[in-house]
Amino acid sequence: MAERPGRAPFDAVLCDVDNVIRSYDPSALHALERAAGLAEGTTAKVAFVPETALPVLLGRVDLQEWVQAIAEGLSGLVPEESTAWELGTALLESPFSADETVVALLRRARTRVPLVLVSNATVRLEDDLTALGLADLADEVVNSARVGLAKPDPRIYRLAADLAGVRPERCLFIDDTEENTEAATALGMQPVHFRTAADLERALEPLFAP
Repeated sequence: MAERPGRAPFDAVLCDVDNVIRSYDPSALHALERAAGLAEGTTAKVAFVPETALPVLLGRVDLQEWVQAIAEGLSGLVPEESTAWELGTALLESPFSADETVVALLRRARTRVPLVLVSNATVRLEDDLTALGLADLADEVVNSARVGLAKPDPRIYRLAADLAGVRPERCLFIDDTEENTEAATALGMQPVHFRTAADLERALEPLFAP
């Protein structure tokens, strides 16, 4: 069926959270890493390898069990077990903030079409959104730790589209990870590989066209 003149090429927006809406400040963690003789970013590399990250992102282990797994992964890199735990805890407790430009664009988009957040996250996500003042940002939140599915599993994309009440091919999907946007493309979604707020703004332009 041909699109109506002036109609946006999508009827719902599905959006990632981390590194799109929310960013973390790793400065305290990096200071601890330097003090421990580690390269900055080492803790995150250990924490987010699939065998360490997926259990917590799928809700199979709790946050302290995740910190324990991170500490175990660091055990050969730092001399003291307590240091490994401190690093894992610092990663978990890293402060975060929202990109107000992205938030404003998404709030505007939601006045036109449903907005669903789709995030590989821990069980803290909903509380974190509340802490950011974003509990009301979206119509639905699909949190991997709550639904037991994680991107790029196609089932989490279909779930998000169903919650939006829209066919996958009528969804705009925004994510900072190319693997996740490729999975969206395979389902017929319209992908946006997010790098800056300008990427989102360009993608949403048809929605705001007169």
